[in-house]
Amino acid sequence: MSNGSSNDLAGAISGLVDTVAKLGQQQIEVLNNGLKSVSDMVGPLGKTMTDMVGNMASTLNQVLQNVSSTIGGGSK
Repeated sequence: MSNGSSNDLAGAISGLVDTVAKLGQQQIEVLNNGLKSVSDMVGPLGKTMTDMVGNMASTLNQVLQNVSSTIGGGSK
């Protein structure tokens, strides 16, 4: 192998290694951004679910009170 083709091969390998390293770094950044987005959504979503469950419990309680009142009022 001539010295010029060895340098070309070394340059190609170096470029390939740099490209693979950059791709790996970008994948890690995408993963980190995805995890951050998910964690940013969990807080508001948890509060919304808690509020919804509370509203459902309150509605059910009102329905049960109305049923109880109707049953109690009908026997008088």
